[in-house]
Amino acid sequence: MLVMNTFEFKNLVKSLKNSLQQRTFFKDLRKEVETGANGTQDYVVKKGVNKDTVATTRQ
Repeated sequence: MLVMNTFEFKNLVKSLKNSLQQRTFFKDLRKEVETGANGTQDYVVKKGVNKDTVATTRQ
C-alpha cells in the first residue's frame, strides 16, 4: 500500500489543477481559420497565354 503524506498530496493536487487550467486556457485561445479567406487558396494568372485563369498545383 502506498501512503502519501499531506504535503505530497497537496503538491499533486496543485500540479493537476495547474495542468488542467493550462490546457483549457490554450484550448480557448485557438481560433479556426477560414481557408482562402484573403485569396491565399487560388492564384489567378495575370500574364501570358493563360491570363485570368486560376492556377492549380496539377502539372
